[in-house]
Amino acid sequence: MSSEIRQLQPQQLWNKFADLNAVPRASKKEERVIAFMKDFGSNLELETIEDEVGNVIIKKPATAGMEDRTTIVMQSHLDMVHQKNNDTNFNFDTQGIDMYVEGDWVKAKGTTLGADNGLGVATIMAILESTNISHPAIEALFTIDEETGMTGAMGLKGGLLKGKILLNLDTEEDNEIGVGCAGGVDVTAIRSYNEEETPEFKIGYTITVKGLQGGHSGMQIHEGLGNSNKILNRVLFDGFENFGLRISEIDGGSLRNAIPRESKAIVAIDAVHEEAFLLEMNLQSETIKTELKTMEPDLEIAVSKIETPKNIMDLGVQEGLTRVLYAACNGVYRMSANIPDLVETSNNIARVIVKDGNIKIGCLTRSSVESSKWDLANTLRSTFELTGCEVEFSGDYPGWTPNMDSDILKVLSNIYKDMNGEEAHVVACHAGLECGILGTNYPDMDMISFGPNIKGAHSPDERAQISSTQKYWKFVLEILKQIPKAG
Repeated sequence: MSSEIRQLQPQQLWNKFADLNAVPRASKKEERVIAFMKDFGSNLELETIEDEVGNVIIKKPATAGMEDRTTIVMQSHLDMVHQKNNDTNFNFDTQGIDMYVEGDWVKAKGTTLGADNGLGVATIMAILESTNISHPAIEALFTIDEETGMTGAMGLKGGLLKGKILLNLDTEEDNEIGVGCAGGVDVTAIRSYNEEETPEFKIGYTITVKGLQGGHSGMQIHEGLGNSNKILNRVLFDGFENFGLRISEIDGGSLRNAIPRESKAIVAIDAVHEEAFLLEMNLQSETIKTELKTMEPDLEIAVSKIETPKNIMDLGVQEGLTRVLYAACNGVYRMSANIPDLVETSNNIARVIVKDGNIKIGCLTRSSVESSKWDLANTLRSTFELTGCEVEFSGDYPGWTPNMDSDILKVLSNIYKDMNGEEAHVVACHAGLECGILGTNYPDMDMISFGPNIKGAHSPDERAQISSTQKYWKFVLEILKQIPKAG
């Protein structure tokens, strides 16, 4: 890890971020980062608690002169999305993130950076460790598993926290103040199929879609980014229609909250059609690349000859699979009628696995309107069931309803305007923040979300802006000074 990161300003924040990024912290594998945070709190001789699901709470008393202010909860999540480029040799289970500075940005070498939500965690750590920052009493809440189920927020019991104001540090635009977010539900379709022995007259090929940007399946779902699963299916559908292409295996996408960047299929075609097949694949590849060239200039659709696979899918099931992947909604389903430019409801076809007689399709459906979320989830369910799949809903979590009369919103809006000479954008976002879930057991807590500029979250292009982080740090310090008096 480059020492240049530790020289950036504000040093106390970037040093804590470097410390944190040395600890592997995948969702659902947070044991090491939980121990790291507990050691951090204990070494500061602050009250440190691990709750029954693994959330860590560290409490710090108010500084002198701030004892009469309202106790606040500062909250960020410990886990990070683990994504890497296929040609990057990296083990997330054992290695720390390899960071570097490029201009005004901190980046990682071929992997996600972990700025989502590591910069929030590092901010809180720096304040807990400080001896010269004025602040009210703080309950620092570090949740687990935000990225793949929000089980930390869901498992947090009522009564553990006494704070009346929650500062969530998980927003990715420094001119925005978040007051609402989307809820979500995982939609999973599965079915089994019979494999057939590949006929002798067929030959094997791999078809690989790669070079896509990927990105956050909520915040970037409206940007027109390519979805590798949908693109690959388009190619497979065409190959079957024209050349009798038969599918042996598919491995597409990765995490539900990441727009899929890479997908691969192993297929078999009639040897007699090989020349025409390759010509058609090249033509279709160029057509798709032309369609997406503005957003996806590096898209590549590669077709390579391999040893003929031993088995292929049952023909009827293959027809159903390619049609259902064509028909299933991906992207924006509905824009909000109440908040300009806000995606209300969307779906990400995130993961497609076909292998050894089993199909699994994983989606993440999001919406800021509960009824619309379930409308789309049931639309997907109906679509998948038409082709014989069993469909499961899991990981359901609520959205966060905006409160435009929030007292802490008024405080932050005034501070932002005084510091920057312009109004902040008060927004709801199409990502899943933990505020809605935390509000279930803490309904009277006044919540707000903000953060520095982070681009490309959930992809290896993730990067954090240095100048924005400096702006955000000053904003945080001023907010702490202006927390209202208790009562």
